[in-house]
Amino acid sequence: MNNFTYYNPTKIEFGKEKQNKIGEYIEQSGIKKVLLVYGGGSIKRSTLYDDIVASLNKNSIEFIELSGVVSNPLLSKTNEGITLAKENNIEAILAVGGGSVADSAKAIAAGAKYDGDVWDFFIQKAQITEALPVFTVMTLSATASEMNGNAVIINDETKQKYSIASVLVNPKVSVINPELMATVSKEYLAYSAVDIISHCIEVYFTATTQPHFNSRIVESIIKTVMETTEILLENPNDYDARAEFAWAAIQGLNGLTPAGTAGGSFPNHMIEHSLSALYNVAHGAGLAVVIPAWMKWYKEQNIAQFKRFSQEIFGSDDADIGIEKLEEWFSKIGAPTTLKEVNIPRDGIEALAINANGTATMWGMGEYYSVETIIEILERA
Repeated sequence: MNNFTYYNPTKIEFGKEKQNKIGEYIEQSGIKKVLLVYGGGSIKRSTLYDDIVASLNKNSIEFIELSGVVSNPLLSKTNEGITLAKENNIEAILAVGGGSVADSAKAIAAGAKYDGDVWDFFIQKAQITEALPVFTVMTLSATASEMNGNAVIINDETKQKYSIASVLVNPKVSVINPELMATVSKEYLAYSAVDIISHCIEVYFTATTQPHFNSRIVESIIKTVMETTEILLENPNDYDARAEFAWAAIQGLNGLTPAGTAGGSFPNHMIEHSLSALYNVAHGAGLAVVIPAWMKWYKEQNIAQFKRFSQEIFGSDDADIGIEKLEEWFSKIGAPTTLKEVNIPRDGIEALAINANGTATMWGMGEYYSVETIIEILERA
């Protein structure tokens, strides 16, 4: 096991009706004015918006609203939030929604305390040194953004989908009430399941040092996600399955699974970001396309781990069967597995590869994942 530092400052408030206490959690931090960030009208069509407002009012917390965050969050909306935060002397950001809303909140939190362009953080021109506190009430589980310092944003103009990572934007408190997630569509439940699995297997397959304990954690998360996804597709109101799904999602990317590993990377995310940036593909849908193609290309570089995955998840020590079964499962739950299914033509592959290589270069993988290599991977999709 490699040396590591593990620190996660996020407090999770998990369970029924916890959203009704969000004002109390914020007030305990001495905060009196927040920017309330959310997506479309779904939180208003339910009682959630009213619950949040009532809790804020009860605790004498003033709020300004920023709505309209989309599923692939945009830099332009982030900048709109930063302007609101600065002009209104906002003291914290409250995100109510899914991972995209949480990501936007984090970027706003960092940008509100910075005199330059927030995009500087995403292109590694500047480092985050301070940020407004972030609080979240989650309505979808997938990204683990509720318990990490990661955020991904698309630059509307350059079509780059880049990320930041800083413990300074870890949420202070995240509310996870599985009941709030019962209305997630079957489509997005499937995409969420794929996203969680992708968070787990990236380092699992690419790490040069991978302790058995970490592999067992990953395998447990994947099994839990697969089991609960199938239950929820049949019965969206199964609270226990929804709760286990939500808790497994958080463990997938809160820093637990890679602790003690070394040499791991996130090539599937690196490639998928280009599908989202250029074709506005839902993140989980794009990952369902990329993952099997990448696995087929990469398997011989870590064949023992691929055999282990196949054995532990699907009961076969044949690496190819493991890949085949995972791809079949993606299709079974309603996720796409080919570029054609997400309306990307073959002649779009080169542009995707060029865009993805830009991300690879930013992440220090540019030489290994050349344009030609990414084309080779995407051709398998």
